[in-house]
Amino acid sequence: MAGARAAAAASSAGSSASSGNQPPQEPGLGELLEEFSRTQYRAKECSGIGGSKVERIEKRCLELFGRDYCFSVIPNMNGDICGHYPRHIVFLEYESSEKEKDTFESTVQVSKLQDLIHRSKMARCRGRFVCPVILFKGKHICRSATLAGWGELYGRSGYNYFFSGGADDAWADVEDVTEEDCAVRSGDTHLFDKVRGYDIKLLRYLSVKYICDLMVENKKVKFGMNVTSSEKVDKAQRYADFTLLSIPYPGCEFFKEYKDRDYMAEGLIFNWKQDYVDAPLSIPDFLTHSLNIDWSQYQSWDLVQQTQNYLKLLLSLVNSDDDSGLLVHCISGWDRTPLFISLLRLSLWADGLIHTSLKPAEILYLTVAYDWFLFGHMLVDRLSKGEEIFFFCFNFLKHITSEEFSALKTQRRKSLPARDAGFTLEDICMLRRKDRGSTTSLGSDFSLVMESSPGAAGSFTYEAVELVPAGAPTQAAWLAALSNRETRLQEVRSAFLAAYSSTVGLRAIAPSPSGAIGGLLEQFARGVGLRGISSNAL
Repeated sequence: MAGARAAAAASSAGSSASSGNQPPQEPGLGELLEEFSRTQYRAKECSGIGGSKVERIEKRCLELFGRDYCFSVIPNMNGDICGHYPRHIVFLEYESSEKEKDTFESTVQVSKLQDLIHRSKMARCRGRFVCPVILFKGKHICRSATLAGWGELYGRSGYNYFFSGGADDAWADVEDVTEEDCAVRSGDTHLFDKVRGYDIKLLRYLSVKYICDLMVENKKVKFGMNVTSSEKVDKAQRYADFTLLSIPYPGCEFFKEYKDRDYMAEGLIFNWKQDYVDAPLSIPDFLTHSLNIDWSQYQSWDLVQQTQNYLKLLLSLVNSDDDSGLLVHCISGWDRTPLFISLLRLSLWADGLIHTSLKPAEILYLTVAYDWFLFGHMLVDRLSKGEEIFFFCFNFLKHITSEEFSALKTQRRKSLPARDAGFTLEDICMLRRKDRGSTTSLGSDFSLVMESSPGAAGSFTYEAVELVPAGAPTQAAWLAALSNRETRLQEVRSAFLAAYSSTVGLRAIAPSPSGAIGGLLEQFARGVGLRGISSNAL
């Protein structure tokens, strides 16, 4: 009887999601979400029925990457390099047309890169090494786990089996330990010099300069032992040549509160006074002056503000004029890390700057499959605990549709022509409001492009605005791109909500003591935006 009620409720959720104009669905997205919610991906366990599903997912990812890029593949078939990384790790080399794909010549020696990765993996928690996942303006955006500490480097098999309860190879697989690893461990005096030296070589090989650490701790401590560390507290300052940013962000446990508040992130503030929270926000001043954000107030931000401001920071780093790459990591690199990697990928795609040929349903499939599933996010565990960081990521897209999150905005300011002296601020102010339209709406007759300056926040000054006259082809194209950004992100979010509600949604809701599944479904429907919110929020 309970199963019948669940089936009926699932059907109801699906019909609610399909009311109105339902976004096009990517073939296989439902299967992907079903597999994702059933088991955590492990590279060495891709066999049987589940294996054929994973193979289809992997193949589809390679097809979608190949639409716009020439790339090499770093083989990880049996999890030889990392047990929770894709079996086919994609190394994007350059954007390409169909014609260029026929004449592709790799710019990297895969065997050399693979050797460097193999040597460096011991430096990071769970062997989750620095891995490039996005290519933007010729530079790599990478992900990884944080640095491994003594607790992991010594006895990854026995130690981690004990602390994981013996139920999961959560920290590392015994099979991952090689003779070379053991040799490295035996050299006590130079252990960290060796393994972190390889890590630094890999970072330099990928031209990474910026390292963004999302940990709220300086070191992860379990039972009084330092399990992991981070670049910001490396005593030997081996990472001094990199630009380190400590941007503490709540872990997956905090997203239980998000679910318990009916999926409302507004007003949800992390408790920074907890004993284990000891990593302050630290960003070099030269990286923040153009963002017009009061970073000293970060502990008062709610989850929406914090995620928005961190995303703005990451976008400013990757959109800078230099050729430096970016590394984003948290502790294990499979919760907070894919959250921001996915938001970066979707934001740059919405601007038409990466994955330019992919449709909304296709980019959604790619980021869910590659950034989350194939990089080992433990959705099964997170759903069982109500820690819905995965759902938050895609529901959050409604908060980054505006031009202030657009990489095109910065590029636009750099190439603006001289102002038309014949159209002054006074001319604008004399227009009736209904004639001149909104100062920010992209649907009005013209828009005022707000600069990232103090004047843009609250005062209306000539320095803070630039007129975009109607009729200029390049400016019209720019405005159209910004308007298209909102539409594209809304389509991705709608497609996700429709697919999620019909596959994973009910599993994400804790059982009710009364068995009142209708009330639970209503709670979820409000959270995902199927009802109870205005249509323009979708």
